[in-house]
Amino acid sequence: MENISSDELIAQALKQGEGVLLSNGALNVTTGKRTGRSPNDRFIVRDDITEKTVDWNKTNQAISPEKFNALWKRAGDYLNTKTKHVGHFAVGAESRYQIRVKVITELAWHLLFCRIMFLREISNTEADEWTLMNAAHFVTDPERDGVKGDAAIILNFSEKKVLLCGTQYAGEMKKGMFSVLNFLLPEKKVLPMHCSANVGEAGDVALFFGLSGTGKTTLSADPERFLIGDDEHGWSNHGVFNFEGGCYAKCVNLSQKNEPMIWNAITHGSLTENIVADENHRPLYDNVSLTENTRAAYPLEHIEKRIVKNQAGLPSAVIFLCCDLYGVLPPVARLSNAQAAYYFLSGYTALVGSTEVGQGTGIKPTFSTCFGAPFFPRPAHVYADLLMDHLEFAHCPVYLVNTGWNGGPYGEGGERFSIPVTRAVIHGILSEKLKHADYEILPHFNIEIPKTLLGVDEKLLDPRKNWNVKKSYDECAKTLVDAFKKNFEQYPEVSDEIKQAGPA
Repeated sequence: MENISSDELIAQALKQGEGVLLSNGALNVTTGKRTGRSPNDRFIVRDDITEKTVDWNKTNQAISPEKFNALWKRAGDYLNTKTKHVGHFAVGAESRYQIRVKVITELAWHLLFCRIMFLREISNTEADEWTLMNAAHFVTDPERDGVKGDAAIILNFSEKKVLLCGTQYAGEMKKGMFSVLNFLLPEKKVLPMHCSANVGEAGDVALFFGLSGTGKTTLSADPERFLIGDDEHGWSNHGVFNFEGGCYAKCVNLSQKNEPMIWNAITHGSLTENIVADENHRPLYDNVSLTENTRAAYPLEHIEKRIVKNQAGLPSAVIFLCCDLYGVLPPVARLSNAQAAYYFLSGYTALVGSTEVGQGTGIKPTFSTCFGAPFFPRPAHVYADLLMDHLEFAHCPVYLVNTGWNGGPYGEGGERFSIPVTRAVIHGILSEKLKHADYEILPHFNIEIPKTLLGVDEKLLDPRKNWNVKKSYDECAKTLVDAFKKNFEQYPEVSDEIKQAGPA
């Protein structure tokens, strides 16, 4: 079946027993034992193109062309025994940087996911075409296939192919194509970004960087602003453009009151993963018995206030979202360009919900290069250098926003910043109130924090003033500073200016 509509794909998925309809009209599916990405099963074909350009590490694992070709044929032969679903899409809304994608899937709902998340209108018919093949139920053999387990996600830049085997988690498909663009675009002086983006009434563009669970989707879905996208974008000297045609939101504890745009977008034509429903098929967003990483994919058309052309001008503000478990970072700080590069490379936050297989449950601190280490094939300094260049070109301020804990560490008396407090911070940034505020330096981190901000209690702005547990602020701050320093040892190639911009 090729290039059929969303309604037809939903009907096919229901007929094949792949999912059920929820009361809000969304198709709900389960993804089996893999309810998140499998970074240990991700590989890149090592050949003349990638040998000296990929940063080979535990997430950029090498596989030979011979092993890939054999597995591609084996998976293709398997799919030839099934009812295949085929669609033609694109990624990259800016036509000069766009690539086309032919998607072949075993499951109807997987093609529905791609129809939601990729671009359905191809603006550059001359662009290179990639082929993404997803054999969801094909089990790999480590000894035979040269992989690590019963699943594999493999990128082949020479043959322009992405192969997925043995996993039903749909996020692997979008992140596979994201990784492709993350490799290709730096050569064109375009910074690929794991961020959301929106635009104000005056045309001012804001970028929200952050890992899953820090608030990218929630904060960019602002009823007062126009959404570009919630997860993947490119930044060129011409402006910002979305890679995708849909949104992929976390649904844990989703509420109509706090996230009305997301709530209302999950309707007919949308897809939800691993949502538990009641006997009347109503979604129970606070039920995480299947996974904390519950998801909804919906087309951008389901967002009333959006940028229809999927791109806009140069950013007016860049926001790094982090979830600090130690309760020592402020709700907002202004960064210099060198500090921006340091925190961009560090990608400090907390793992909130199991977005990856093997993370387990609970919350723990982490560092993820460029706020998305598993998706960036090139060495980290390539992306940091591009960020510095673009910040200077656009004269764009950068802010660090903590959506995590204050008043003490997680689990030891601290409380997480409320969404209204964080929204007040974001409003202060986007209304340029913080641009003209009075600042002071926060010790340990040497970052500028505002003395006052309308809508935020003054004692919250300086984390030292809100500390209310026995363990000292300085003790926890030192623990986090030491963690920053240790993590940054992996970047010996960056400039002294960036190294010296970190906590001390």
